[in-house]
Amino acid sequence: MATPGKGTFQPDSDVHISYEDQLKINKFARLNARVEDYKDELKVKQNDMKNLEDAVEELSLTDENEKIPYLIGEVFICQNLEETMMSLEEAKSKKEIEISDLEAKCEELKGQMGELKAHLYGKFGSHINLENEED
Repeated sequence: MATPGKGTFQPDSDVHISYEDQLKINKFARLNARVEDYKDELKVKQNDMKNLEDAVEELSLTDENEKIPYLIGEVFICQNLEETMMSLEEAKSKKEIEISDLEAKCEELKGQMGELKAHLYGKFGSHINLENEED
C-alpha cells in the first residue's frame, strides 16, 4: 500500500465554511479592496498637497507686481501675487479636508475589518489568511 509521502497534499476535511462565514470573508475582501483604493487616492492627494506647498514656496520668491498664471479648471487666469497666494491657501485647506476625510474612511473600514478578522481567525485559526502581502 502506498503511504502518503511528505510532499503529498491532504486536504483538511475538518474545516467547514458556512454560508455566513463565506459572506464575512467576502465582506472582508470588499472592505480590503476599498481600503486599498482609498490608500491610492490618499497618495495622489498627498502629492497634490506637496505640489501646492511647493508652489507657495516658489511664489514667495517672486515680485509682488508680477502677474501669475493660475489654473482654474482648464483655463489659466492671471492674478497678482496676493490673489494667487489666497487661492493656493484655499486649495490647500480643501485638500487637507479631503485628506482627513479619506484617512477617517480608511480607519473606519479598518475597524470593520478588524472585527471580521477577529471573528474569522477565531473560527478558522491558521486555516485562513487575511493578511496583506505588503503588511
